[in-house]
Amino acid sequence: EVQLVESGGGLVQAGGSLRLSCAGSGITFDDYVYGWFRQVPGKDREGVSWITPSNGNTRYADSVKGRFTLSSDNAKNTVYLQMNNLKPEDTAVYYCAALWALTADQAMGIRPHDYDYWGQGTQVTVSS
Repeated sequence: EVQLVESGGGLVQAGGSLRLSCAGSGITFDDYVYGWFRQVPGKDREGVSWITPSNGNTRYADSVKGRFTLSSDNAKNTVYLQMNNLKPEDTAVYYCAALWALTADQAMGIRPHDYDYWGQGTQVTVSS
């Protein structure tokens, strides 16, 4: 059974930092691209960053570029989203997702619906 488990969410003041983790199991880690998405009630799920673990290639949405950094530890089947200089508008439930056989470049244009696996989500709340 494939599982993606997110952790690291919480409450932080504006300007603070959090690091989210997404640990994969039951999956051939390098065969997938991983994306982080976020969602607030009443809005569509928004993609924020993507990584191709096989080569470390990353992509970011404009809203987080320069503040968020995505990395992976392939030996641990884990991707990390380092979020710095957080803003209240970053408040959302953050989800990790895996998509088979594409790159970060390609994954940016793929609808959330088409991803293969999802984690359960972790809440990030940024207070002003």
